[in-house]
Amino acid sequence: MQREKIVVIFTVFVDIIGFGIVIPILPFYVGSFGASPFTITLLFSAFAFFAFLSSPFLGALSDKVGRRPVLIGSIFSTAIGWVVFASATSIPMLFLGRIIDGAAAGNFVVAQSCIVDIAKDEKERSANIGLIGATFGVGFMVGPMLGGVLSTVSHAFPFWVAGGLALTNTVLAYFFLPETHQRRDPNAIISFNPLGPLARAAMNIKLRPLFLTWILFALAFMASQSIFALYAQHAFGFDSFMTGVFFSLIGVVTALNQTVLLNRVWLKYFNDAQLELFMIIVLLVSFIALGTRSLVLFYVGFPLLATGQAVLRVVITSQVAGKADPHMKGEALGILTSLMAAAMVVAPLLSGALFEVFDALPFMMSALLMGAAFWIALSFRRRGSLAHRTTASEHLET
Repeated sequence: MQREKIVVIFTVFVDIIGFGIVIPILPFYVGSFGASPFTITLLFSAFAFFAFLSSPFLGALSDKVGRRPVLIGSIFSTAIGWVVFASATSIPMLFLGRIIDGAAAGNFVVAQSCIVDIAKDEKERSANIGLIGATFGVGFMVGPMLGGVLSTVSHAFPFWVAGGLALTNTVLAYFFLPETHQRRDPNAIISFNPLGPLARAAMNIKLRPLFLTWILFALAFMASQSIFALYAQHAFGFDSFMTGVFFSLIGVVTALNQTVLLNRVWLKYFNDAQLELFMIIVLLVSFIALGTRSLVLFYVGFPLLATGQAVLRVVITSQVAGKADPHMKGEALGILTSLMAAAMVVAPLLSGALFEVFDALPFMMSALLMGAAFWIALSFRRRGSLAHRTTASEHLET
């Protein structure tokens, strides 16, 4: 494995461990301030809103100045954000911590850009993106379990540890992370308008179907994730430790899919387009199972959710990276992050409001969204197939 790949993977791993530590604990920590379920989900939206503003800019900036400085800066901002969050004495201070982190949330998209930079062909690109996803999965396997243990000290302690890990990661990246982007355009003009790249995405005929499928997936997944700990506590009586265990299981299934199964099964027997449709169906079924309030079906839906989101992330990201202009891959991947961030703004607000009506409603909404995603993906696939056959027929006649 190339040195660049090892360093990028390790950087992502340390970053995700820090992130994974706090996710299952966050609702319990914020709840200790007397926050309502809607306020808790609003914290997810605050982070996401500023990530939505910054992600396309940071992706485009990494195209211009390089991946290394942008990644180091974003990791350092994460460290500051977690320290502010851990030392909070009021709800507004909690929001400040999440805003600081969100304002430079370029960690994942720039790491993806790094790994795409060093790929030699389409298969290696998908495998590399899967490796990033697998690292995310392993970090999510270790982080939540560690967070559950650390929460026995106090609900604030995991956030201090996350801040320390991010600061350590900043130092490691500074000394060991190489620059992977060798085709930089120093004269490129970068817009601070977050809607600019999204407007270009809407006009991009090749990538538009993938962006539409991605935003529906993002809305569905984030709606379920933002209330998952609250739902597990409300429906089944899970505490912070049990929630951490279940998030760790997501990491196990994700890592299994994106290391062993991705190359040996998914990419071996299916192409990206087939996997896209199949995993949308898997996610739809998982959301229905999770929303039944049956513990047995909850156990069934859980690995389906982990598998569907793990593989779908890879195949959509790989297709976007493959079809994007070579000089704009960072921006294209930044658009995916921006769309996910936009979903993280809207979805928690919707799921928080629906949860207060009935705790299973967010999962039903997610199932409907995946149904819409399947219809869109299938429609564009058929339309593209028809256009291809028409073009081929005209070519033969000529």
